[in-house]
Amino acid sequence: MVTSHGLSPREKAAVLLICLGRDYSAELYKHLTEEEISQLTLSITTMRRVEPAVKEAVVNEFYEMCLAQKFISEGGIEYARDILEKAIGIEKANELIHKLSSSLQVRPFDFIRRAEPNHILNVIHNEHPQTIALVLSYIEPRQAAAIMAALPNEQQAEIIGRIANMGSTSPEYVKEAERILERKITSMGYTDQIAVGGIEAIVNIINSLDRASEKNILESLDVHDSELAEEIRKRLFVFEDIAKLTNQVVQRVLKEISNKDLAIALKLATEDVTKVIFNNMSKRMQEMIRDDMEVMGPVRIRDVEEAQQRIVNIIRKLEDEGEIFISRGEGDELIV
Repeated sequence: MVTSHGLSPREKAAVLLICLGRDYSAELYKHLTEEEISQLTLSITTMRRVEPAVKEAVVNEFYEMCLAQKFISEGGIEYARDILEKAIGIEKANELIHKLSSSLQVRPFDFIRRAEPNHILNVIHNEHPQTIALVLSYIEPRQAAAIMAALPNEQQAEIIGRIANMGSTSPEYVKEAERILERKITSMGYTDQIAVGGIEAIVNIINSLDRASEKNILESLDVHDSELAEEIRKRLFVFEDIAKLTNQVVQRVLKEISNKDLAIALKLATEDVTKVIFNNMSKRMQEMIRDDMEVMGPVRIRDVEEAQQRIVNIIRKLEDEGEIFISRGEGDELIV
């Protein structure tokens, strides 16, 4: 028998699916990963009996969390808190807000951060410079950079100055700017074009993984969907892509890499990668790296992969900071 106190989040999800019935559960399954489906199915199949009171509690919790999330997306956390306190009491409202705010991390202009830079530009280019500065200070740096580059030269300096001197901003002003811009972006028909998920989301996730997990995912995708795997590889910088970088960029990257990591990483590097790296360092440095590789002897594969991943992370960080630019064109060519 399952009690309300002993339910894990996965078990609560299983109870909810049981309550929803086969048809609705099947629709929800379409939006889950194979691993999530496997775990939920296991929880459902191992659940022998669920008390009516537990079912009701789980469904009510789900309903309340949906309401809370809706209120947060409409008016922010404080707006949601005020409504929920009146509806279900202060204690329960605080509990729900805590659960959601810790995972949602709602920030101003969340709706606009998911839009394409050119769409954001179309929405804000006629706004007051202070409003443009406010939006650019909240959205992702790459979005802000693309928008800033598209603004008139005389406006760029003013907006940069306003961002630098912005300091604290009235919450009322932020909320009013949000309300106006959200209404504009909706009226211009961009709400259906907001990017959610997709290949870019997968690339961002894989970029954050360790080297072994990255390789496992791509190798698994090769089996199940080779076209998707190839499309992801085109957008993803991996250790082997070092062989496709220009000499100038390789030299810039080498300044950030420790000799120890380099010696370990080259233990399993391809001939092309090794050649490019050695061609961009002095003969004395080449000899030092080769000596280090010989002295250290056998190295665990996991240690090599971790060193390679640290190097890849440095390259990705340099690209994020604008120190280097990697243009991924047609085919396998990388132009930097």
